[in-house]
Amino acid sequence: MSLILVTGANGFIGRPLCEELLYRGHRVRAAVRSPTRMPEGVEAIEAGDIDGTTDWTVALQGVDTIIHLAARVHVMKETSTDPLAEFLKVNLHGTENLARQAVHAGVKRFVYASSIKVNGEQTAGTQSFSENNQTDPQDHYGVSKWQAEQALHRIANETGLEIVIVRPPLVYGPGVKGNFIRLLGAIDKGTPLPLAGAHNARSMIYVGNLVDALIACATHSAAAEQTYLVSDGEDVSTARLANKIAIALGRGSSSFYFPPCLLRVVARLLGRAEQMDRLFGSLRINDEKIRSELAWIPPYTMEQGLHITADWYHSQRNGYNHGTS
Repeated sequence: MSLILVTGANGFIGRPLCEELLYRGHRVRAAVRSPTRMPEGVEAIEAGDIDGTTDWTVALQGVDTIIHLAARVHVMKETSTDPLAEFLKVNLHGTENLARQAVHAGVKRFVYASSIKVNGEQTAGTQSFSENNQTDPQDHYGVSKWQAEQALHRIANETGLEIVIVRPPLVYGPGVKGNFIRLLGAIDKGTPLPLAGAHNARSMIYVGNLVDALIACATHSAAAEQTYLVSDGEDVSTARLANKIAIALGRGSSSFYFPPCLLRVVARLLGRAEQMDRLFGSLRINDEKIRSELAWIPPYTMEQGLHITADWYHSQRNGYNHGTS
């Protein structure tokens, strides 16, 4: 029975990944930053902060495969005077250090959760990102992920370590944070949203689908040395996504039409042009490669993923209300 090390194991993706790996009969070791409760059957190892000096000796003993999720992600209120250096410290140097120690420990495969931001921020018209596109990271996070991918390929060429790169788009599901949960809250409250004029197309992935894809990349022989883009397989406009979320929440649609060009002007004046780009810009993904090479099919439809997410959101909201009443 293989032993798989999952970094970032107590996070939004890591926890359900550990649970699914256990369910499928794998032995699971979870690398966590600080003491935390993990699902029964998961061996937890405290790794502390991840950077170029982290000692992975204990965590790597007996490990066959690593699924590396831990990363410094988008920071809403950046306080560092050198943000790129902070991203590189964790996402590049921390990843490279783990991979080199993994080689010495006899690890066979290293699955790296990268980001679609390595490809770029938007697609135009009917264009879609694929593994064949030239990379075009445009923020510190994307740059750090791209540099980490390059470092891993160098290590693979030098040592024979099997590297698999996975680039997901926006991930949603129970435990989601950021703009997605704010959108859930606004729709649940019936807040009027000027989204009806959004005719864009964006790919996303439900966390259960990403977990399934990561396991396929960790276990399928054909995945070695490959890079895969993954998605639910359905592109939606922001307006259609809002309607789908409203249905999942059991609410009526609160979207109304407001000229997108005027919204962009207002957003620029308010310093929120980047948020407008996400709401009205397109980001399509072509994930045919992983489907054909690994025979991967997402186990959940977008509707199923959104309903599970909505059920979690309601349980969190009702639990909070109960606790404060």
